[in-house]
Amino acid sequence: MSPSTTQTRKAAVLEEPLPPLVPPPWTLKEIRDQIPSHLFERNTAKALAYALRDLVMAAGLFALALKIDWLCSHPALQPYLGPVSTVMLKCACWLTYWWFQGLVFTGIWVIGHECGHSAFSPNATVCNVVGYILHSLLWTPYFSWKFSHHRHHSNHASMERDEVYVPKTREDLGIPSDKHDSEIDWDEYFGDTPIYTLYMLVRQQLFAFEAYLLWNVSGQKNYPKWTNHFDPNSIIFDPAQRNAVIASNLGLLGALALLAYGCVRYGALSVAMYYGVPWVLVTHWFIMITYLHHTDPALPHYRQRAWNFQVGAAATVDRDFLGWQGRFFLHDVAHYHVVHHFFPRMPWYNGEEATAHLARVMGPYYRRSSKPVFRALWDNYNFCQFVDNEGDMVFYRDKRGKTIVDYAAELQGTPLEGTRETQADRVAEVREKQ
Repeated sequence: MSPSTTQTRKAAVLEEPLPPLVPPPWTLKEIRDQIPSHLFERNTAKALAYALRDLVMAAGLFALALKIDWLCSHPALQPYLGPVSTVMLKCACWLTYWWFQGLVFTGIWVIGHECGHSAFSPNATVCNVVGYILHSLLWTPYFSWKFSHHRHHSNHASMERDEVYVPKTREDLGIPSDKHDSEIDWDEYFGDTPIYTLYMLVRQQLFAFEAYLLWNVSGQKNYPKWTNHFDPNSIIFDPAQRNAVIASNLGLLGALALLAYGCVRYGALSVAMYYGVPWVLVTHWFIMITYLHHTDPALPHYRQRAWNFQVGAAATVDRDFLGWQGRFFLHDVAHYHVVHHFFPRMPWYNGEEATAHLARVMGPYYRRSSKPVFRALWDNYNFCQFVDNEGDMVFYRDKRGKTIVDYAAELQGTPLEGTRETQADRVAEVREKQ
């Protein structure tokens, strides 16, 4: 790699500001005191209006899709359309339907997610009924995922206890310690072609959520083999949650019965066209959003000695996800995610105002990225490979064993503040302050 190419690579890695290299010093109370109390108030009528809006949009798009064949064969258009242009028009109509229905379905899924956090309503029964119905119809075991997702929020960015997107370590991949980095042939570990990397990324986008639910893929590595979200006796759940897990399974069986009826009544191809493809896009958008929230070169992970709730909550990023479409259809789930990790019960429609207060008190620890999200997905998937076996505060290393901190140091020509010794000192200060 030429010197100019190396410099370009380093500069590209550091497009976003370098994060602080020591854990944040403030307490959760100090953060909470800066957020106006009215932003925590949940309005059931307002939340139901959002849910109804999404359901009406889904029904409207479905009704329009039923007219695609009629439109493309309409006598008024036939003089202007040949066989090829008719097919092209039909393809354009279906692609448009899938794009927007996929976004609407994802927004409905987000509403169910808010129900799981009790952010939809102060009434727990309303939250659970609405969330159970919406998530079951989108093939998500509502209570089961709600329980594990609460654990994720309670232990976010903890190497030992987080539920999902737990980084692999050097030991997991069989990579020697960093003392031998200069001697390692990194291509032996990460020498994949771009085509294979793209294949693996597409596989993640289409199947990662199902793999997590069924086999705990990307979940906590300390769990036993065959851990999943469908076994009421799984280590993920407490004994008191057993009946709710069974209820989640029954909800999916009900969705399966509806799907089978639709296939018998209308044909499997029609069900796939109107419902199946948009549902696949729900998986894609949901995985893309959550992956980019929790996997980034600038986001640290912590081990037990350094971790606390507010430190973990700060280890995520807000993203300008799909512009106005992300804000309207996806209920700002990506635009204002940091405040959601601090206060999961805060209703999503107050996220923008609350983030203005949060960002002010967090200072340099607040992260927002304006990088185009598909580019961010590709860049982060290629960069974020593993973390070190040791260290209280660790950053992802790339396919050459370097962190974002290493690249910044190389550009500046001097080591940066924030070595392991400095981090250890700050960890001690933070723990003492608590």
